[in-house]
Amino acid sequence: MAKASYDGFSTDYDRFVNWKERLLVEMPFIQEQLLIIQSGTDHPLRILDAACGTGMHAIALAKEGSEMSGADISPEMIKKAQKNTRAAQVNVDLKPVGFGDLEQAYMNSNFHPFDVLICLGNSLPHLLSPDEILAALKDMAACLRPGGMLLLQNRNFDAVMAEHNRWQGLQSYKEGSQEWLFLRFYDFDPDGLITFNIFRLHKGENEIWTQKVSTTRLFPLKQEILLPLLEKAGFHQLSCFGKMEASMFDPEKSGNLVVTAIKN
Repeated sequence: MAKASYDGFSTDYDRFVNWKERLLVEMPFIQEQLLIIQSGTDHPLRILDAACGTGMHAIALAKEGSEMSGADISPEMIKKAQKNTRAAQVNVDLKPVGFGDLEQAYMNSNFHPFDVLICLGNSLPHLLSPDEILAALKDMAACLRPGGMLLLQNRNFDAVMAEHNRWQGLQSYKEGSQEWLFLRFYDFDPDGLITFNIFRLHKGENEIWTQKVSTTRLFPLKQEILLPLLEKAGFHQLSCFGKMEASMFDPEKSGNLVVTAIKN
């Protein structure tokens, strides 16, 4: 379901995300974490973005001098990422690969094992059980060198599940005479999972609004579930932040659960 949804959403994804603002906020935190790993290495950091989407984080990191690879389960997202990397004139080794198959896909890469693996944008909760998540984390660990870093960014599902707040903010985008509106909302399903919906409205000049809904299911990955899974997968030195900056994670108030972990 996730693959089909994001294939269909790939053409609108860079309209949906305000990348200029997002990278301005997130990149200083990412760079701060990379400095921890850079110490003691004599080569540019080798980084795998394990859910790269349209490649914008990978492009930003490549511009900073890292040797970048990017994987995404959606082939259409990878096609858009390839277009974006060409426009940015940077090299990123892009592959249409999902969680669980990363090590197999990159084991013969010149960059393997990686110094850092990032998994951002609430990607890991698209796996729908702790067993699937554990298998993915073990696969990520297999991609990293000993002492390498994993950086995860998920929604704070502790707060989401406590509040059952369905609605997220309205986002808009304009391009010439065309306009897009994006509204995200959750359905809290009887089996304990969440259905994540993105409702899109689009119109051109002198046109009526057209609408489309993309849906995918999510596992509400709380802190108390994630941290033991990371330890089982072979990680230690777990640090939790409330967003992509050095702020302490608050399960009641934080918007995100951001975790850094070091491979044993």
